[in-house]
Amino acid sequence: MQIISLFSGCGGLDLGFHQAGFQVVWANEYDPTICSTYKINHQDTILDQRDIKEIASKDIPECVGIIGGPPCQSWSEGGKQRGIYDDRGRLFLEYIRVLKDKQPDFFLAENVSGILHKKHRNSFQEIFDYFQESGYNVVYKLLNAKFYNVPQDRQRVIFIGYHHRLGKQFDFNQLIAQNNIPNLQDAIWDLRLSAIPAKEKNKTRGDECLIPNHEYMIGGFSSIYMSRNRVRSWKEPSFTIQAGGRHAPIHPQANKMIKVGKDQFVFDENSVENYRRLSVRECARIQTFPDDFILDYDYVNNGYKMIGNAVPVNLASAIAQIIYKDLFNKTATTNLNQKQFKPIQLTLPIS
Repeated sequence: MQIISLFSGCGGLDLGFHQAGFQVVWANEYDPTICSTYKINHQDTILDQRDIKEIASKDIPECVGIIGGPPCQSWSEGGKQRGIYDDRGRLFLEYIRVLKDKQPDFFLAENVSGILHKKHRNSFQEIFDYFQESGYNVVYKLLNAKFYNVPQDRQRVIFIGYHHRLGKQFDFNQLIAQNNIPNLQDAIWDLRLSAIPAKEKNKTRGDECLIPNHEYMIGGFSSIYMSRNRVRSWKEPSFTIQAGGRHAPIHPQANKMIKVGKDQFVFDENSVENYRRLSVRECARIQTFPDDFILDYDYVNNGYKMIGNAVPVNLASAIAQIIYKDLFNKTATTNLNQKQFKPIQLTLPIS
């Protein structure tokens, strides 16, 4: 079951699909600070490091599916939210261009919750229409990863399309949310004593780590960071792991921060020595990467960037298992021309 991956990053989505039985035969990642990590951990996949805009569809292998998460900064609630009017936002159209040309059985695209903001209503509708006009029965849903065996509050929008020729549609109701939400103690308790600080200028300490990548960014905290509590307790899921060390959550060994004014928090003086950022490895655990997934970087911030941009492996695997069953474990022959689905009328949440 050969698939391809676009905007692959370090490959969290790819690893989840691999665990579900798919073979990622070709991937594309343009960022040179990420590519070595992808190659180390996905040795059976051909990695094309060219800009996606320069890759002709004929250069991409035939496949049964396309997966990927086009860059999300243009839609992020923390960014300028220029959406499709930003160069990175328009990369969604490159994804659609490849999809239209290759016509696989299915696709999955992932993006941040900010894409559903009312500011982006027209752009979202345009993207959704492009997906459908490419030949697919498309559904989308805002999911929180914590309900799918991920110890983290992380909301992401997932688009899934099945080709019209299959006569079926992905059903998110098959993705059963769990009542038992994993927490930080489940994920990182055993790592609590062995983390080390990065070198000056946040260079990696590499081989000095007893556990690979178990090092954390050093340095001060911005006023934006100190505008709210950044500590979750051991018995809670983590805050969202973001794509940068400056905004990594504080380790749960510390007391929660104390509010002293509007949008102003301080560290509890009774716990000052415990306030450190989560390490790169701890963030990887929270994103449900296995410990043998090695991140290669010279500066620790690049480790945080790779992990924070990834799709949690367990979430990816849960979705991929349903797609695999839907498309390849058929128990009866289906008349593929019998069913067609009408275009879905979108009702976007207002945020």
